Amino acid sequence: MADDLHAVARFLFEAGVLKQNRRTGWWMAGVRDPESVAEHAWRTSLIASVIAQLEGADPARAALMAVWHDSQETRTGDMNHLGKKYAPGPDPQAVTADQTADMPEVLASAVRAWVGEYEAKESPEAVCARDADKLECLLQGLEYLAQGYENAQRWVDNSRGRLVTDTGKRLADELLNQGSLDWLRAALGEKP
Repeated sequence: MADDLHAVARFLFEAGVLKQNRRTGWWMAGVRDPESVAEHAWRTSLIASVIAQLEGADPARAALMAVWHDSQETRTGDMNHLGKKYAPGPDPQAVTADQTADMPEVLASAVRAWVGEYEAKESPEAVCARDADKLECLLQGLEYLAQGYENAQRWVDNSRGRLVTDTGKRLADELLNQGSLDWLRAALGEKP
C-alpha cells in the first residue's frame, strides 16, 4: 500500500506549486501581487457549492470539480486569454492523465473523471463550477477595483458576460451592488 501512495505523495508536493503560481491576467490590469491559483481555486470551490445548492445540483460534486479545475497549472502555469491567442493552451485532460499516471487506478480514474466532466461543460455541476470560476474572477476584480486597480473593470465586465446560471447572474448583480467591506459593516452591526 505504501508503494501505491508514492505518486500520490509526489502530487501533493506538486499541488503546492499552485500556492506560488500567480494568476497572470491580473498583471495586465496593473496588479503587482495578484492572487495565486490556489487562492482562486479555493474561493471558486466555495462559490461552486453555493451556486450548485441554489441551482438544485450537487454542491459537493461542483465544489470538487472546482478544486481540480486548474490543478494542471502546476505544470503549465496560468495561461491568460491573451497568451491563448498565440499559443493554444494545453489539454487539461492530457495534463491530468500525465499527473495521475502512476497513482492507484481508483484515484487516478476518479481525478480524470472530475476534470473530464468539468471540461465537458455538460452536467449541471460542471456548469455551476464553471460559473463559479467566472464569478470568482468578477469578485476578485471588484476587490482589486476597491484597491485602486481601475483596469480590473475589464475582468469584471467580461466575467459577468460569461455567466450562464440564473444564480450566478443574480449573485453577480448582488456583488456589483455591494462594497467589498459591506460584510464587515453588517457583522459589526453598522448601518450602511
